[in-house]
Amino acid sequence: MDNLDRMFRHLARTVRAKHPQYLTQPFTVAELHQSILPYRLHRRELGLETNEDYEITLTQLLSGARDYLIVDESMREKLRSELASKNPDPTAFKQFAMTTVALSPNALRSLDAGPDDASTPPIAFDVLPTPAVSSLPAAAQPPARAPEPPASRSAPRQTAPQVPTPTRVSSSRSPIGSRAVVASAGERCRYCNELLPVGRTITFCPHCGQNLTVVNCEACGTELEVGWKFCPVCGRPAGSTA
Repeated sequence: MDNLDRMFRHLARTVRAKHPQYLTQPFTVAELHQSILPYRLHRRELGLETNEDYEITLTQLLSGARDYLIVDESMREKLRSELASKNPDPTAFKQFAMTTVALSPNALRSLDAGPDDASTPPIAFDVLPTPAVSSLPAAAQPPARAPEPPASRSAPRQTAPQVPTPTRVSSSRSPIGSRAVVASAGERCRYCNELLPVGRTITFCPHCGQNLTVVNCEACGTELEVGWKFCPVCGRPAGSTA
């Protein structure tokens, strides 16, 4: 089992435990990098010594390697070309921050057959409908019909997936209960890194359109309301590091 296999297996475990909606719904590259599988929170489980190793492995995953993810064709070609270069840029995937990807149902089902590493327990996944991914060409779309669930299970039919709103927030926040932020001088959007308008009360980034009013606990990943000072699940102060 190499770094890529280990990253996908851990991603599958994390999604099942903390983000089960993403078993059938797409998510953005920014969400995967910043909220679902950030290096600072998962470095031990991933077994990657440096952030550069993490970014290279994430680039491989987002390039569609081994068909672990369903990805946009243009992103696939760009990242594979970058990985094949003499000195690949490990941050190349960041230019596709708002591109959506999805877990491959076939890859998830393959985990049911048993682990490649005997020291890792198997992961049991239900057979789920194939998720829809925006901007994928028709040739890259998965089969229209997915296998029916086992007779012993009565899983409800999934509704059409909705692309979730990214869960990151600017460091400057308005008072408790407000659904907007006020940017200070020099503050940049966490998604596109563009400067935010100073002193303006805003909810969405004027450059990339992302919601800036939602933040996750950096210790356990629980979604926090704007103005909360402590996480209601693990008790850590909002904004503290793990």
